[in-house]
Amino acid sequence: MEKTYLSIQTTLIVTLIVGVFFVALGYINSRKTPDNNKSHIVGERNEGIFSLTTSLSASALGAWILFGPASAATWGGIGAVLGYALGTAAPMLFLLNFGPKIRKEFPNGMSLTEFVKKRFGLGILKIILFLILFYLTIFLIAEVTAIAFLLNLISRTPLWATAGLTLIICLLYILKGGFKLSIITDKYQFIIIALMIVLSLSLTLGNMEINSFKLIKEKSPILLSKNYIPNYTAGFTFFMAVAATNLFHQGNWQRVFAAKNNFILKKSLIYSAIIAFLIVLWMGYSGLIAFSLDSKINPDLAFFYLILSNENFLIIISILVLALALTLSTIDTLINAITSLIIIDGKKISKSLNGKKIKEKANKLILFLSAVVLIFASKGFSILYLFLLADLLCCAAVVTVFYGFINKKINLRLASFSILFGLIFGLLFFPDQSFQSSLLVGNILSKEIFSEFISSNLLFISFVLSLIAPLLIITIYSFRSSFK
Repeated sequence: MEKTYLSIQTTLIVTLIVGVFFVALGYINSRKTPDNNKSHIVGERNEGIFSLTTSLSASALGAWILFGPASAATWGGIGAVLGYALGTAAPMLFLLNFGPKIRKEFPNGMSLTEFVKKRFGLGILKIILFLILFYLTIFLIAEVTAIAFLLNLISRTPLWATAGLTLIICLLYILKGGFKLSIITDKYQFIIIALMIVLSLSLTLGNMEINSFKLIKEKSPILLSKNYIPNYTAGFTFFMAVAATNLFHQGNWQRVFAAKNNFILKKSLIYSAIIAFLIVLWMGYSGLIAFSLDSKINPDLAFFYLILSNENFLIIISILVLALALTLSTIDTLINAITSLIIIDGKKISKSLNGKKIKEKANKLILFLSAVVLIFASKGFSILYLFLLADLLCCAAVVTVFYGFINKKINLRLASFSILFGLIFGLLFFPDQSFQSSLLVGNILSKEIFSEFISSNLLFISFVLSLIAPLLIITIYSFRSSFK
């Protein structure tokens, strides 16, 4: 994949055309959007099934789907594919239950943090707010890095040029129009995404000489084997990581509160869950096909190995447009989500983040954050490790926060301890960047005293413990309280 498919000029022109379309669309529609904080965060709370479904789907499917699922499939097998797909869809299905309940409790709500503050108090709110903002920032870096990496792959466009141009395009329309504009642009971005995914499926399966499943079974049977351990550990790890973090995604909660009614919300969540599952399933399956055709491929480029193999100009342009639509639909959601949290909870972080001009202050912070994102993206750092760390932090809190909605015995002290223990146990086994050792395994204690399963599956163990430890603390406390 060292060859150049497009010139830098052609790549930048296509990027600018797509960008100008969405910026123009944004400014045309921004005139219809009321200029107030609530509208900037949740719109007019009147979204229908189509707009909510397309927005939930487009926001969930960033440029990461072009890299992550296919890459995971090359070593994690069919289990990793299913784990990724189910993990992407699971938060939407989870919100089928929690979404209407929280809407009932907070009819004028705008974020999950409002529930956290009421249920657990200011202490836990600050912890959860940090986790959410950290996760959203890492997600933003990941998306901008992904599009920069792709355009560099296609045309050797410098990383800083793509990262900067993409951020500028998105900032030009999302800072002015806010949430409502993100919903509007998501409709068009979703249509582009759906068409391009169908095209990729048709091109791949239509040009194969033998049945794809038969090919995988013949060339890479281990990736389908029920005896291949990574099929289970990788699948469960990706499911936990993607599902837990997306439950804390402010962009999802904005859309929960923006639905016209609960019927529309539930229908939209079901449809978007199905759409996200099928698309991520296909992207992961493409990795199984690519690996079966050439086991020496770069895992991150498995999907592109299939699509760009015939070097068709129109196909390359289509992939570029798909990547831009995926990226813009995700980063405008992320930027607006971060902005909304600053507007809602900024005063809990700093007293200066308050007052009538809070939106202008939030926008200035976003511009600063965008500069930081640009620096990381232009360096081409692999952000997988940070992404997994952000996922782990959210996993340590997910049981406490959402179980706390049901179990009223979870007070501030218990919530603090359960989250702390989840973090401690998860981080003790969380692997270093080589994924061969962790703080506990290989450093504090010798690697030899641990079983082969533990030392070979540190990432899996760390995520399992980050979920189980809080649940055990809560269960033990509840059991003791019942006998007092």
